[in-house]
Amino acid sequence: MPEDAAPEEAAPEKAAYDTVEEAVRAQLSKALGGARGVVEAAIPTIGFTVSWIVTKELKLSLGIGAGLAVVLLFVRLVQRSTVQFVLNSIVGIAIAALFALRSGKAQDAFLPGILYNAGYAAALLLSIVVRWPLVGFIIGSVTGDPTAWHRDRDIVRLCSRLTWLLVIPCLVRVAVQYPLYLAGHVAWLGAAKVLMGWPLQVAGLAVMVWLLARGRTPLERPTSSSA
Repeated sequence: MPEDAAPEEAAPEKAAYDTVEEAVRAQLSKALGGARGVVEAAIPTIGFTVSWIVTKELKLSLGIGAGLAVVLLFVRLVQRSTVQFVLNSIVGIAIAALFALRSGKAQDAFLPGILYNAGYAAALLLSIVVRWPLVGFIIGSVTGDPTAWHRDRDIVRLCSRLTWLLVIPCLVRVAVQYPLYLAGHVAWLGAAKVLMGWPLQVAGLAVMVWLLARGRTPLERPTSSSA
């Protein structure tokens, strides 16, 4: 989007939602890569895991995972479609490779993901505890006022519930994957990473959609008359 876009062009997008639920649904849909994004995130992990099971060669397995991600990126570039989710995957692979090559242990390729989920869950929990739930800032991105939503207790309560639905999948992943990491079960770690990625996300989003479909909390926006 051009940085010099006129305010009149941005106004229709901000006025498109009448309720908090509509705004959250729309913003969450933008954050997902769709079915293709899910597949693109899983393919490098599957390639790495299968190669490790067959060859037990760490560098080769990391190279295969990285190579698959580069191929996916090339396809995106040729099709002139967004490369955001592939780039995210490549960054994740690079960090995983750094951990694994440093220690020489294949299971360490999964440690960054475990640490990320633990840290993300902690940050989300803290936002709930201090009553500034992270999902609330989605409302702020729609209204144009990042903190106005916090004045409405009903919106804070709704956003806290939605934020919990982001916390739970992270905690489940850590609870399952960390013991596998400690035991050095690379094959099971790979399977858990893939199976607990999108399926858990779908389950969380399904509950989120159900919760959002039930309510119609008015979405207030800053008045244009304010000086």
